[in-house]
This record gives sequence, C-alpha cells and structure tokens, in this order.
Amino acid sequence: MSSLTLALPPHFSVPAFLDFHGRDQHAISEQVESNVLRKAVTLDGRPCLLALDFNQPGQVRATARTLTRTALSRQTRAMLGLDQAVHTFEQAVTGQATPLGQLVGRQRGLRVPQSATPFEALSWAIIGQQISVSAATAIRRRFIQLAGQTRISGLHCYPDAAAVSQLDASALRSVGFSASKAETLLTVSQCCCEHALLPDALHSETDAQSTEQALLGIRGLGPWSVNYTLLRGYGYLDGSLHGDVAVQKALQQLLALKARPTAKATRDWLAAFTPWRALVAAHLWQSLQVQA
Repeated sequence: MSSLTLALPPHFSVPAFLDFHGRDQHAISEQVESNVLRKAVTLDGRPCLLALDFNQPGQVRATARTLTRTALSRQTRAMLGLDQAVHTFEQAVTGQATPLGQLVGRQRGLRVPQSATPFEALSWAIIGQQISVSAATAIRRRFIQLAGQTRISGLHCYPDAAAVSQLDASALRSVGFSASKAETLLTVSQCCCEHALLPDALHSETDAQSTEQALLGIRGLGPWSVNYTLLRGYGYLDGSLHGDVAVQKALQQLLALKARPTAKATRDWLAAFTPWRALVAAHLWQSLQVQA
C-alpha cells in the first residue's frame, strides 16, 4: 500500500472538498465519513480504493493499494486542486474595489475540487445536462451499478471508458438516460478507447484548446458540458461557464441586477477575467452555497 501526507495551503476548505465528493448520500462509489473520503475508481484499467484523511489540521493523508507513491501524489494533488494558481488570481482581483474583488476576498483560498478522472467528469457532465442535481445523482448511481465494476470494501468502482463502451443504449436507457444522452456517452466512450479523446493531463493552453475542439465535435456535447469537463477533469481554470444557470443566478445577486443575465451577457462579463473565467464561476457557485 502506498501512503503519503501532503500539507494543505492556507484557507483550504476541507468541507467544500468533501461536499463535492459526498453528493450521493447512498455512497455507491464514494463515502464521506468523519473527515475521510473513500473513493473507488478504475484507474489505468485497475480497480483502486483511494482514501483521503483530513483529521490532522492543515494536512491530508492519502493511501491507495494499487498506485505508486508518485501516482498517488499526482492523483491527490489533482483532486484537491493543490496546483491551481489561485494565489495569482487572488492578487489580481482582490486589490480591486469591485463586487467580485470583495467576493474573492471573502472566499480567499477557494480551489476547484476535481473528479478522480477526466472521464468521470465528462460522464457526469453528460448525465447532468438540463436536469436537477438530485435526478442526475440518482441516474449516476444506477449507471455505476449497471457498469458492474469491481467492488472494494463495499464500494463500486466508478467505471472507465472501456467498461462503458461495452454497454448498449437500451441498458443506459433502462437506468434513466435519454436516447440522446445514451448515444453521446457511448460515442464518447468509444472515442476514448479508439482515439485517446481524453488525455491524462493538459500541459499547455494548446492542449486545452485541442481537447475542447475534439469534445465540441461530438454530437450532444455543447460548451457547458465541455467547459465543465475541462474544469472538473483537468483543473482548467479558463473555460467559460456562461450557460450555467447557477452562475447566472449568482451573478445577478453579485451585481444586484433586477433580472438574471442572459448567457450572452454572462459570457461577456466573464470574458474580462480571462484566463480565470472558470475560477470566477467557481466563486459564484460558492457564493450561493454560503447564502444557503
């Protein structure tokens, strides 16, 4: 078993990270309990149980049976967003006497939790298109069970593209997918297997743009799904999530607008914050959580 301990940066929000991974209270693929995340996932074709323990202040202890120590460090840093350059963004924004500058100042240190794999992020984006979070969570749960992956310590491993490509549309329909979503997910899975649709990481802006264009070329994937995937799958902080209803709602509240801004108006407002548009969207999301 590999294990390591990493220091957490100042203002790191453990509750926000655990809330993101604890959306499914039925704990099919991940379980959050006593400040510990246990996550079962298929990595490099092998079942893996990852545990992230936050019980010691200011640090996280990570363990996994099937990962090398180097791979475990890379996986943990990615999921926690530890390499996201949030300090540079905060320095640029919080010095401005603007509503966003004030918001970021209150939410200093905010990082964007990532899914365990880019494929998990993309499949969640497909499932969640135009339905409520509760409905999407229920479909995701049945989808994980349908894929029939290895169970570790009572948890189902989140499937990889190879496993999903073996399913058919009727099976996906039976667990709540629409016909179009089933077709899109199967197409994505085949492309991952045959054409390396999702790279392991994005190493440059060129990589991000290439991946974005490849995803947008698939029927059923629009800008929201693609930019959400880039954010949650890779920690790419400049995707424009202007079509997200929650982002629009939070922007309305932030700017004290009489009506919710349109997608175009939201896109135009976010454009001023390149290369941090997705991180700005994450701050807008968080502002709704704080108010709730």
